[in-house]
Amino acid sequence: MFIRRIASACLCLCLLLAPLLTAPAARADEAFNVRFSWKLKGEYAPFFLARDRGLFTKAGFTVHLGEGAGADAALGAVLLGQEDVVVIPGIYALSAISKGMPVKIIALYQPKAPVAIISFPDKPIRTPKDLEGKSLAGTVGDTTTDYLKVFCRINAIDCGKIKLVMLNNQARLPQFMARRVDALSTYWNIEVPQLEFNAKQHFVVLDVAKYGLIEPGLAIVASNAAIKKTSARFEHFLRALSQGFAEAKKDPKAAATALSKAWSAGPNPAVVLTQVKLSDETFVAPSGKPLGWTDDKVISAALSLLKDSGQITAAKPHDAYYTNALLRKP
Repeated sequence: MFIRRIASACLCLCLLLAPLLTAPAARADEAFNVRFSWKLKGEYAPFFLARDRGLFTKAGFTVHLGEGAGADAALGAVLLGQEDVVVIPGIYALSAISKGMPVKIIALYQPKAPVAIISFPDKPIRTPKDLEGKSLAGTVGDTTTDYLKVFCRINAIDCGKIKLVMLNNQARLPQFMARRVDALSTYWNIEVPQLEFNAKQHFVVLDVAKYGLIEPGLAIVASNAAIKKTSARFEHFLRALSQGFAEAKKDPKAAATALSKAWSAGPNPAVVLTQVKLSDETFVAPSGKPLGWTDDKVISAALSLLKDSGQITAAKPHDAYYTNALLRKP
């Protein structure tokens, strides 16, 4: 009888411990907040596909994906603890860290931001030299505007022969479409598909990264304090997100559909799908490394760009800017 009671007690104890032994790193209902730096767009689709297919739930999280209103606001929210991570262009993160903000890149999905200068076919800008004698719409905070002198120097063109027309962000596109400026700096994976769909014509696209103006793009950023305190949470989140990126590449239509569910005022489904497919081309990793891996050479080049353009005065040691310790191979 005594042995039977002991066996029964052990069985009960095992049943109680079983969920603990097999539980994920976080409870299935543990909130994890993600804030994008801008409004919804096709390159965010892997996040929504990961959520729709339960990849975050399997990792133990209920993930909230929120639109943003700029990189500065997003970074402020992560420092205040309102967000677990923010999704911003890596170049902005590097600038903020150089100026003392205690955050770090924990994953970099776009080593080269898909920035382009577009023009009309009857007045094309196919090479940097073609910018001479043309007008370019610029705005405060636009990376092409900020780094134009560096771009000119890299490509041996005379910046003095480019008419930079400074406009507010809302006026840039209308002025370009009205042919009051010859060229517009934009993203070839996002704005160009929408513009071509609306205008029913193709534009000439000059990919500035192919001509030396390389800026780190889509990156995941977290506060240093949170990384130190709860690194396991970030590891499990990034692992699930990596699966989302892989599945979006295999099934871009499903990724576009997942995004569109949350994008009630989004563009035509064909535009969303094109954005997703083009964005997939930009998500690359160094050979033999998991997606999201930050290459030190990319960081070094970007910091040089920031210094050359006067955006920062000095760089910190590279380990202040990023960590790959939270990434694991799927």
